[in-house]
Amino acid sequence: MTDAASADATGGLRRSLSLPLITFYGLGNILGAGIYVLIGKVAGHAGLFAPLSFVLASLLAGLTAFSYAELSARFPLSAGEAVYVRKGLGLSWLAAVVGLLIIFAGCVSSATVLRGFVGYLQVFVAAPEAIALPLIVLLLGSLAAWGITQSVTVAALFTLVEIVGLLLIIGVGAPELGNLQTLPFEFERLGHSEAWVGITVGAFLAFYAFLGFEDMVNVAEEVRQPERNMPRAILWTLMLSTLLYFAIALVAITSVSPRALASSEAPLALIYQTLTGREPVLITLIGMFAVVNGALIQMIMASRVVYGMADRGWLPRLLGRIHPQTRTPIIATVLIATAVLSLALWGTVEALAKATSYTLLLVFGLTNLSLWRLKGRQPHPAGIIRIPRWVPALGFIASLAVILIQVAIDKGV
Repeated sequence: MTDAASADATGGLRRSLSLPLITFYGLGNILGAGIYVLIGKVAGHAGLFAPLSFVLASLLAGLTAFSYAELSARFPLSAGEAVYVRKGLGLSWLAAVVGLLIIFAGCVSSATVLRGFVGYLQVFVAAPEAIALPLIVLLLGSLAAWGITQSVTVAALFTLVEIVGLLLIIGVGAPELGNLQTLPFEFERLGHSEAWVGITVGAFLAFYAFLGFEDMVNVAEEVRQPERNMPRAILWTLMLSTLLYFAIALVAITSVSPRALASSEAPLALIYQTLTGREPVLITLIGMFAVVNGALIQMIMASRVVYGMADRGWLPRLLGRIHPQTRTPIIATVLIATAVLSLALWGTVEALAKATSYTLLLVFGLTNLSLWRLKGRQPHPAGIIRIPRWVPALGFIASLAVILIQVAIDKGV
């Protein structure tokens, strides 16, 4: 019996998430507020080749996603990345640091997007930040503590709303796709380095629109048949998000000029308004759902990392206590909700949010390196997905490359 199965049988986390639910959980995190802004930034660099940037970003993210797929099947446990680093690199202290980094990234991400949500909310309701933030954190924290099935079901419903929003943009822009043949693509430019510089920088920016698949592994102990369903959910999530992003990028470049997209703070709203002539109220509301959904998923994820680390003795055991009725890590959830509220109210989340990007890329590198070492030292377990050893090697190199490119971008090189 695996560690996860043993925990489930002895009053641990409830194993109730199906393949569709865990897939929607992943999509809800990937299809967050990021695409509502990033499409404009990508178009600003890649121009009419923005769809190509999203394809390259998908391939880049796919390297690490495949590594996560195999590792989640090998070790379907909470605190996933920390466990992977411990198993692969054999360093308990580094595993604990990785777990704390993931918790930090989740809390900062939730705090950042919730502050953005309150900004949107104030467009419709005059709600002071000091009142709105505690209320929304209390609501999301209560939902996360209520039960994994209930909270992920709500997240799945919010994800459906997000998908409807993206499909709405694709739908109103579909007639414009006929303009593709008249656009000045100048495919001969692909033979020049300047075009590829723009496409490559655009791909590195688009890479951040694919972040979120990594959070799925931290609820693995609550997934049915995780050895089979976790890899499938991760890969389905990446494939579906790639298709949606590619379609959105095509609609964007056929509807609005890359320069206008790049200068807009709400490019999807701009596309909708340009194509329909109506105020983008609906898209703004859907964007608010995306923000809340991202915050909820991050809080669930961070609480499970706290639980997983406490269960292995890397944090005080008290933090791993499971509520007998809800079968959720109640103390860990309260801790995470408190941290999110504190950061949202008083933290300099703008600076911290940038640090989370580097944090996740560092974790990606260590995770890929861990799988590469595991595949060189241990026989492959029977009955789980098997990826070639060169995939985590390339994933490790790609993670370092993205860090270096991001440093160069931040320094204006």
